[in-house]
Amino acid sequence: MARLARAPRRAVGLAIRTMYRRGRFVSAAPTRVVILRDAEPADAAAIARVHVRAWQAAYRGLMPEDFLDAQRPEDRESRYVLGSSDPAAPRTILAVSEDAVIGFATIGPTRDEDVPGAGELYALYIDPLHWRGGVGRTLLLESRERLRRAGHEQALLWVLAGNETAARFYRTDGWREDGTTREEDPWGIAVQVGRFRRPLT
Repeated sequence: MARLARAPRRAVGLAIRTMYRRGRFVSAAPTRVVILRDAEPADAAAIARVHVRAWQAAYRGLMPEDFLDAQRPEDRESRYVLGSSDPAAPRTILAVSEDAVIGFATIGPTRDEDVPGAGELYALYIDPLHWRGGVGRTLLLESRERLRRAGHEQALLWVLAGNETAARFYRTDGWREDGTTREEDPWGIAVQVGRFRRPLT
């Protein structure tokens, strides 16, 4: 069985970028140094805040407005599995800037029975204030590398139907849809999701 070992925290420098989009310049969030570290139980509240803020920004138009507006971080805190002593358990990687959690990724063995032995990126969310600053890319690269070191030859993830921003982000990193879809019920609402795969070797 592949094992996800704990990793030491490390700093990643992220340059501030300016992009030209639709006839105007858009400056990325000024995130200069990001620390990557494993999440601990005490991080649950900070993770939940990022999780809810990201959902409310990214899923407008894809989920009901009243559902998104009703989301509260305190309702999610107790549902995260953090700091498990089981080396095969899922791991959550935090992106921290100036002592604040600004993003997270959760990885582990796949839950899909038709792809045995694969790794899975369960979640990747960035605080909207830090979108397009390189934080998501940094967490994605770290997630892939950890899954590869754990012995997985391929990885998969699921994207909400209609979320073309996320789909483009993952395609740019080499992920491709495999045609598998399903209905999920995350946090009390039924949605359609599609599966992406990527080799790790």
